[in-house]
Amino acid sequence: MPQDKQGREKNSRSKVLIIDDDYEIVSSIRTVLEAKGYRIVSASDGNSGLAAAERENPDLVIVDMMMPKKSGFLVVEKIKRSPTPPHMIMITANEGSRHRAYAELLGVDAYLRKPFAMEKLVEEVERLT
Repeated sequence: MPQDKQGREKNSRSKVLIIDDDYEIVSSIRTVLEAKGYRIVSASDGNSGLAAAERENPDLVIVDMMMPKKSGFLVVEKIKRSPTPPHMIMITANEGSRHRAYAELLGVDAYLRKPFAMEKLVEEVERLT
């Protein structure tokens, strides 16, 4: 079976962790990705997202930039320090280009501004898993 850059097997049953405090966004992403065969885990703030990432060892993390308890930037920074970090997609309603540049500096694989087309998110998820 083909492998990704971290040496993990690529398949349609990849585990995706969604970290976002907006229930509707999490629910929408979950519905679409589960229909495509992905296993979904979610967390509603930065601290619980970090705990879930450590516990679940996801193949991909979708993280919001602005959340309670710990920002998406801090979440990305911490997760990217792990020995085999997962791919990461940052989603945000923030339009600042400095934020995008900082996210990319931290190592996110994709950066999507809300509202985004769900097809675009799915395309990025499929590219990264």
